[in-house]
Amino acid sequence: MYIESPKKTIDKSPETIFNFLNDVNNYKKLMPDSISKFEILSEKRFLFALKGMPDIVLELKNSVPYNKVVLGAASDKLPFTLTANIKELTENSSEAYFEFEGEFNAMMSMMIKGPITKFIQTLAENLQTI
Repeated sequence: MYIESPKKTIDKSPETIFNFLNDVNNYKKLMPDSISKFEILSEKRFLFALKGMPDIVLELKNSVPYNKVVLGAASDKLPFTLTANIKELTENSSEAYFEFEGEFNAMMSMMIKGPITKFIQTLAENLQTI
């Protein structure tokens, strides 16, 4: 399953956005209002839960300076990645969007597609306000 958020223009340099997204402490600022739990587990790992959803642990998997930050599920039960893509528009302006990619059975895909789509859209919208 592949889901992409809308692309958002952000009045920050790619370096600023990259540094923000590379710090797991900052993801709390991007979370939707429906968040019920957020915990930092380590320098590269955090746990969050949205109301009515199970806890999810994400960890920093990879990053390409000023272009991409890849988070992945810490559990093999629900394998997926959440990638933030950053593109420079001007010196102090960037375009950013999130990609969600995971392998789920058809039933699971039907159940999570709506909430995940809304979730990554919210992340992208909230990224505009950093």
